[in-house]
Amino acid sequence: MRAFWEGVAEVWPHIAVVLTLFVSVVTSGYVILYKRDSRSAIIWVVFIWLMPLLGALVYLGFGVNRVRLRARALRGKSGWYQPVPPTEVCLPEHSGRALPKEFVHLRPLAEFLGKVAEKPIEPGNQFKLLVNGDEAYPEMLRALDAAEKTITFCTYIFDNDRWGKRFAEALGRAVKRGVKVRVLIDDAGARYSWPSIVKYLRSLEVPVVRFLPTFAPWRLMTMNLRNHRKVVVVDGRIGFTGGMNIRQGHVIKEGGKKLVQDLHFLIEGPVVRQLQEAFAEDWFFTTRKRLEGEEWFPPLARKGTVFARALVAGPDKHFEKLRWAIQGALACAQKSVRIVTPYFIPDQSLISALNVTAMRGVTVDIIMPSQNNLPPVDWASRAMWWQVLERGCRIWLTPPPFDHSKLLLVDDLWAMIGSANWDPRSLRLNFELNVECYGGDLAGQVGEIIEKKRRTARQISLEEMDRRPLAIRLRDGLARLLSPYL
Repeated sequence: MRAFWEGVAEVWPHIAVVLTLFVSVVTSGYVILYKRDSRSAIIWVVFIWLMPLLGALVYLGFGVNRVRLRARALRGKSGWYQPVPPTEVCLPEHSGRALPKEFVHLRPLAEFLGKVAEKPIEPGNQFKLLVNGDEAYPEMLRALDAAEKTITFCTYIFDNDRWGKRFAEALGRAVKRGVKVRVLIDDAGARYSWPSIVKYLRSLEVPVVRFLPTFAPWRLMTMNLRNHRKVVVVDGRIGFTGGMNIRQGHVIKEGGKKLVQDLHFLIEGPVVRQLQEAFAEDWFFTTRKRLEGEEWFPPLARKGTVFARALVAGPDKHFEKLRWAIQGALACAQKSVRIVTPYFIPDQSLISALNVTAMRGVTVDIIMPSQNNLPPVDWASRAMWWQVLERGCRIWLTPPPFDHSKLLLVDDLWAMIGSANWDPRSLRLNFELNVECYGGDLAGQVGEIIEKKRRTARQISLEEMDRRPLAIRLRDGLARLLSPYL
């Protein structure tokens, strides 16, 4: 036995060297093949070889995009909900041809987004802009109380406050009338108030589920996979979407300490089917139950003049689609780009796209709240402003209360509305839903609301940013280093 262990002692150093080389080669190869950023790849390869074994372990723990891998594994299971294929006249690659002549310079954008979204553009939609909970909540509650067959309700935050209970009770009344109700609340968003509204909904016999519960140990890899979509569809015919959660603070006229401005939209027309498809996909993923048939997907007549298409984004099979949509829209802009967002932390690709757009002579206005509800996000954002200001983009800060609105308007003809912010969380981690819209009355409504915000806002100059005290600039710069995680 002693001879055996002596033999092992002699051979073991050689085995360790071979094993170390093997692990380093395999890990380096994986980095070279799959790491998108070449600078990041170089750093990781050097680290792996300078710190044998330890470098490989650190990369496996922190360098692999496990969030995306986990999302694709979860959302890519067999038996996934498949929407009804588009009709022959509205195939995605034909989207641009369906637009009227006045949109000639936006036809390439429509063709491009058809390939990105893999959905057709739908003509004949009607949009109604709803400002704050003051306008949106009564309209939504009226629709819920008028529901005859089905209600699908998806939100990120659903607070257990006075307005949250009004929505819960409206859903409960619908259940008692025999309406088929399905409610999906993100698990993290359900915890913004205590006790959670989920218990109250269940007491009213409302079918409700949480999207990806976060507290279980085996859910640690999905903590960042949040469903940030806001979609309500009544009888498969009336849709609501935008940036608004369900919480007391959105009703501005009632006052309070935590008021939040926001916008929502009432939609009628063929594109409502695409909103319902997005909900059905999320519901199937969460419950493994399908929503099928005419009660959920009735035939939809044309109601207005807006061409529209839903843009579904997330860290799964829809990864980076929202970023592509933004970059495509910026590339097609000829006169103006107007952005309203509560959180502005663009990556370098979006900063370059904004700068190129401004340097082409396009007016680029970025409108944000002067007082942010998340100070570290605000600090990280301010650390980046100089990068767009120095190339001609304009930044405007709106007065309180905090503005949570999300809008993108190009050439006063193309608008994108929905749930996504201009930050890494929305563009890479969250499940989001936006809607792209061409013309009709909507572009005018969006343009008016943006101009109203700009008139009350204060413009920020590059000189003002340069005059910030050194301590403030260092604070903002440190926050920017954390921007991928904010």
